[in-house]
Order: sequence, then C-alpha cells, then structure tokens
Amino acid sequence: MARKIVNRKELREQAEAAEAAEKTEAVAKKKTVAKKVAAPRKSRSKVAKEVRLKAFWGVFNQSLRRVAIFEYSDRGTADKKAEELSGSQKTPHFVKLVKEVIEE
Repeated sequence: MARKIVNRKELREQAEAAEAAEKTEAVAKKKTVAKKVAAPRKSRSKVAKEVRLKAFWGVFNQSLRRVAIFEYSDRGTADKKAEELSGSQKTPHFVKLVKEVIEE
C-alpha cells in the first residue's frame, strides 16, 4: 500500500485559518460584553428643598451686629430706632433688609 503524501503547507494554512476564526469570535464576544458593561447608570438627582423666606428690617451697628428687628411693614419704626441709637451712642446704626427662613 502506498502512503498518502501529507502537504504540510496546506495543514499549516488550515490551522492558521482556524486560529484566526477563533480570535474573531473572541473579539466579537468581548465587544458585546463591553457594550453591556458600558451602559451608563441612571443617577438620581436630589430634589431641592423648597425654602421659604420672610423679609424683616434689621437695625445693625457698625460691626454688623443686629441690634433690633422689625416686620417688613414697619420700615419707619426701624429708621426711628436706628436714628435713636445713633444719637445716643457714638457708633452709627443703619437699617438693612434681612431674610430669614420660615420653619414650619
């Protein structure tokens, strides 16, 4: 019986083609896995608390220390108090708008 001649070049080409096919399959798998992992996560945004403010007139001294506080509708009374304190003491006093948080 005669032996079959083995062509080593053909065998090598077949083996390299099989390796290349495996690599492309592996790359395709990695791409699909990477796409699933790379999906952005939805972040929850914090809901801003609604803060309510109320306006007052404050009488302040020269070092910005609040001496008295009056309702917003009593601007005249606040001015009188500032003039009274400025006249009786050496330091000048002034009126400034103050906003404070309303706690419910």
